[in-house]
Amino acid sequence: EPTHWAVDESVIRITTHTSSADCRKVRVVVVRIFFLQPHNVLNLCAVPEPKSTHTGMENSGACQGLTRPIRCIVKLGGAAITCKNELEKINEENLGTVSSQLRQAMSSGPDSQKILGMDWSKRPGESELCCDVGGFYDQISCDSSNFVVVHGAGSFGHFQASKSGVHKGGLDKSLVKAGFVATRISVTNLNLEIVRALAAAGIPSVGMSPFSCGWLTSERNLESADLSMVVKAIESGFVPVLHGDAVLDSQLGCTILSGDVIIKHLAAYLKPEYVIFLTDVFGVYDRPPSEPEAVLLREIDLSCPFSDYLLKCAIYLCGWTVEITVAAHDTTGGMVTKIAEAAMIAKLGIDVYIVKAATSHSQRALSGEMRRGSIPDDWLGTVIKFAGKPAQH
Repeated sequence: EPTHWAVDESVIRITTHTSSADCRKVRVVVVRIFFLQPHNVLNLCAVPEPKSTHTGMENSGACQGLTRPIRCIVKLGGAAITCKNELEKINEENLGTVSSQLRQAMSSGPDSQKILGMDWSKRPGESELCCDVGGFYDQISCDSSNFVVVHGAGSFGHFQASKSGVHKGGLDKSLVKAGFVATRISVTNLNLEIVRALAAAGIPSVGMSPFSCGWLTSERNLESADLSMVVKAIESGFVPVLHGDAVLDSQLGCTILSGDVIIKHLAAYLKPEYVIFLTDVFGVYDRPPSEPEAVLLREIDLSCPFSDYLLKCAIYLCGWTVEITVAAHDTTGGMVTKIAEAAMIAKLGIDVYIVKAATSHSQRALSGEMRRGSIPDDWLGTVIKFAGKPAQH
């Protein structure tokens, strides 16, 4: 038996009077205790209160500035919309399907209504611009003000950031400064292409970079995030499309701000009805999805009345056991960060759905079907929720 437990933010250390090999065996036993729950329900302990973060205006300002509630914040996982093993290549098929599904979820008009694209720029191989101006006069607009989109970088940006060490800081070094520029060129190019795909599907989307909006970090923790332009865009009927970005850091000089951290902050202040993470797998598993005996966890309940001390154990064990392959150049933390941020969102009383992108299951989640009662037996995905009293922010 372990004689002492010591926990920090990223690792569990078990002090024993036995060898390190025995220590590893003990840890495996602990993992299975956490995951062998009935009915594929994983019970995690209480999530700590989200840290108060300056928004560039009064904390309540974002909510007060909105005249209509936000229906959903969608996170487009980088691995789902790009070919992560091919540098700076978009998964065109997935992105096109996701864009159509988002349009359908937002639309208040009939399904047969003609889709009028909003990308009027010239594309490679085309001799002229395509713009059906007349069709917009009788067009029923989609209910776009109810959605916000955040996307990861996938095969964009991570390579430049890891090669130059942008995520570690040090703008006084010429390599880091060059890498900062190169990283932002890459991720903003991806943002443009995603905005174009959404616009082509008839969604009035506008790209918004955290760096340009004045988002700042301090030792990699979000320090300042001005939401005023996000709120104004929503109120004006646009769909803001934010992304993981290279940002300035008051202590390190610079770092990488992941899309998962961004979506948690947006959820805390915009208070959407639900949040969806679109990924490249069907949800959260009790072990790597590639293993034959992997079991999809259909529901993760965060309402167990345990201490914050045990929470850190649970989050670490999730990261150690539930894994999605992360490329060597990924600088944002992969599935560990995703689960941790999703848990923080759920603690606010906002249901979180993790589901495979560009599938019938993602379409059903986007439409809000999962919120109309119990989870359908034929739906594949993971619901993360907090059944207790939501945390106040």
